[in-house]
Amino acid sequence: MRGVLRPSPGTEAGVDNATVSRPNSRDSPKLSTTVKKTTGARLTQILLACGALYAVLYVVVNDVVAAGLYEGYDPVSQAVSELSATGSPAKVFLTTIFPVWLALMVAFGIGVRRAAGRRRALRVTGNLLVAHGIVALLWLAFPMTSRADITAGAPAAANDIGHIVMSAVTVAFILSQIGFSAAAFGWRFRLYAAVSAAAVVVFGTLTGIQARNVAIGEPTPWMGLAERLSIAPWLLWMAVLAVMLMTARYAGPAAPVLGVGGSHAVTDDHS
Repeated sequence: MRGVLRPSPGTEAGVDNATVSRPNSRDSPKLSTTVKKTTGARLTQILLACGALYAVLYVVVNDVVAAGLYEGYDPVSQAVSELSATGSPAKVFLTTIFPVWLALMVAFGIGVRRAAGRRRALRVTGNLLVAHGIVALLWLAFPMTSRADITAGAPAAANDIGHIVMSAVTVAFILSQIGFSAAAFGWRFRLYAAVSAAAVVVFGTLTGIQARNVAIGEPTPWMGLAERLSIAPWLLWMAVLAVMLMTARYAGPAAPVLGVGGSHAVTDDHS
């Protein structure tokens, strides 16, 4: 009929084209940026978690698994290095899993760098962790000689000299990492870092004093315990730093990082 109005070609069920919402092409870049930021933050969290995982695995792999493979091993009187010494029944196992530790340390260092933002000291800490993980590969070339193969009073073997050098390099890395991380946070974390570094030095010195008895065939009643007390503060520092950065309100390079106890860390390099 001539009097009946038909809907125009662009309408259906009484809905005009003008009322149909169309996606705004300008929203796509914003959505893409948001997705990238979310993905980047998750990646940073995973990398930071590697620090805590490293600390846990170090204890479990050495003092539980490897020590269990070494019949008669005494963690109180024997060094951690004796688990991977020449002739040790746990050497093959530890040599196989060693690259996993290094990968975790490097990953943690990258995570610290990503979470550092404008904190130069924290970026240096991340760089030191990465460098430490790479240099630590040299441990494989310098295993400690087992006590059974050491001739009392004989000159130190090349691998033992290299082992001593690597021990000194490792301590330098550890103290540098703790020291630079302290500069990135408030006074409470700095105090914690100072105590940790002091413990590393004190118990490391006690370990070195007793280690001289190994070469002359004398007993080392407390060397293993002293060494573990020198390593523990560093492992705990890794876990604490990882958790601090993971639980911070990470939202990009300029995001604040929470210090111990929830206080805001300093976001410049001069505090």
